[in-house]
Amino acid sequence: MALFIRDDTVDALAVQLQKALKAPTKTEAVRQALQRELDRVQQQRPLRDRIAKAQAIAGAIGSSDPNFDMKIFTDEMWDNL
Repeated sequence: MALFIRDDTVDALAVQLQKALKAPTKTEAVRQALQRELDRVQQQRPLRDRIAKAQAIAGAIGSSDPNFDMKIFTDEMWDNL
């Protein structure tokens, strides 16, 4: 899907960013800028919300096995090397 920049000021900013990042294309410069901004905005979400999301993921995985022994698992994985 194409992204067309029709605003001359935005295009000039994209060119400046491309040069500053030494990005091969304006598209790559815009991609990096958008990703960084998205990361920044997501980090501003309240800790309570971020923890809730992590807890939901952990809950979907299920409870842990109380009989699981990491030492045995690791030894078997490495074939007792």
